[in-house]
Amino acid sequence: MPALPAVQYGQLNRPDGASISFEVSGEGPPLVFAHGMGGNLLSWWQQIPHFANDHKCISISQRSFGTSKSPPGGPKLADFPDDVVALLDHLKIEKAVFIGQSMGGWTGVELTLAHPDRVAALVLSNTTGTLDYDCYGDNRINAWRAQQQEMHQKFDAAGVHRGTSMIFAQEQPALHSLYFAIERMNDHTYREDLAKQLWPSRNRGPEFARKITCPVLCITGESDYAICPLGVHLVAKQMPNARVYEVPASGHSVYFERAGIFNAKLKDFLGDIGWK
Repeated sequence: MPALPAVQYGQLNRPDGASISFEVSGEGPPLVFAHGMGGNLLSWWQQIPHFANDHKCISISQRSFGTSKSPPGGPKLADFPDDVVALLDHLKIEKAVFIGQSMGGWTGVELTLAHPDRVAALVLSNTTGTLDYDCYGDNRINAWRAQQQEMHQKFDAAGVHRGTSMIFAQEQPALHSLYFAIERMNDHTYREDLAKQLWPSRNRGPEFARKITCPVLCITGESDYAICPLGVHLVAKQMPNARVYEVPASGHSVYFERAGIFNAKLKDFLGDIGWK
């Protein structure tokens, strides 16, 4: 059995007092992994070993998550994309494929819009980032939102994490417990404030989606009650070079709940765009 790729751990200090924790594993065309509100760089434990034999895998903990630190006054979503650019510069990486789940998609979309030369391709996992899907006036979104409230009540009553799904908690209770454990490692001081920043900033209409011309892979779960699966399809249709895959029996964290499917779809995508 060949030796596993070594892991380099680092902490990048930012001018405003924040710091970004990161890990680098493997060599090859670079991939950057950015977690959602319930995670940190540990969230990608099922992806990094899978891809590190062929790629340089960079996983980050965004401001105030994991061992990353916030600046005085707390984190601002608007600063997240520049943190990624600074890290790419620090690692002397010109361009990477950016993979973001949920909140990580906010970072990824804004990074791609502001610095398209640094993003070889974009992977949006259970997210549309700052791209709004309510602006299309599809009544099915309203129906989903009504169901969302009902399902959140059921999740809470059953002790199921809203970032996952009922079927995941039932079929894989150990992994469901691990999901909670990874989240508990985060500093929750600014969590509520950061959550309040998310939804108002999802305000970019189709004209912005059309500006994202790099290859895009959108992965969603059919039982996602955090980001509407239909909304992912609506936004993807506006992007010139996007594809969507909806995973059955999965919720808001396909990469964690159905890692085998997620990894296979990501690998196919990287091969199709020649990032290998």
